[in-house]
Amino acid sequence: MASKIQKIVEVLKDLEAGTPDIEASAVVSDDGFIIASVLPQDIDEDRVGAMSATMLALGERAASELERGELEQTFVKGKDGYVIMSFVGESAVLTTIASKDAKLGLVFLEMKRATTELLQLI
Repeated sequence: MASKIQKIVEVLKDLEAGTPDIEASAVVSDDGFIIASVLPQDIDEDRVGAMSATMLALGERAASELERGELEQTFVKGKDGYVIMSFVGESAVLTTIASKDAKLGLVFLEMKRATTELLQLI
């Protein structure tokens, strides 16, 4: 099991290496538990997990009730940057924290690449 987690962490490190705009990332189970993360020490893993699960649940409900189809991503823009969540299969989500000046096209591209790799590990 540990080697699987290590491989997931390597994918997350590669994600952050792909663009300096990505400041942190985590893979979270659909029930809010952190599977693996590359987060700064000042960010609480449990909080990231819980918020990711909550945001996805709200996003799924909004997409469904507003007839937008199946949810693919949840995107939050704050004054100081972005939080982007993207499904990894049916039971996990990739949560990425990006800087306020992020080149979002590159961030989305790197997230898509990482998601493809993570699907093989989860």
